[in-house]
Amino acid sequence: MAARSAALKLDWAKVTTSLGLRGQTAASLQSFKKRNDDVRRKVQHLSEQPTTVDFAHYRSVLKNTAVIDEIEKRFAAFTPASYDVGRQLKAIDAFEVEAVRNAEATKEKVDLELKDLANTLKNIEEARPFEDLTVDEVAAAEPSIDEKTAKLEKFGDLAML
Repeated sequence: MAARSAALKLDWAKVTTSLGLRGQTAASLQSFKKRNDDVRRKVQHLSEQPTTVDFAHYRSVLKNTAVIDEIEKRFAAFTPASYDVGRQLKAIDAFEVEAVRNAEATKEKVDLELKDLANTLKNIEEARPFEDLTVDEVAAAEPSIDEKTAKLEKFGDLAML
């Protein structure tokens, strides 16, 4: 019963955003949530339906009580079919393994990206203002500037700058 109450309290949108899930992992989680909601609604609907049959009422209303007797006999003899849910549980386990694998892969990618962004931020914070740079430092940082300048100089367009 505790698992049911925990599932009801789960904020699916928050799980997706807080873990930063994207792509197939997020789509699989959304698909699982939809199936979960559908099954929960179906169980709720079925549990609200009456489970007893008042055969005495039908005998008093209908003239042909032999039909009611036959239905009551079959109703008493009825046993609901039981299903082996092992296959579904295996599918859920496989989904869980795949989801964990995708989450770990996503985490690795995010960790690498965060490390790269931290290095970029460090470079930005430590960079000198552009106006303090020398021409040689700018040219060393972007070699194509010297090439373009040489081409313009060759064609005599440097005066146009």
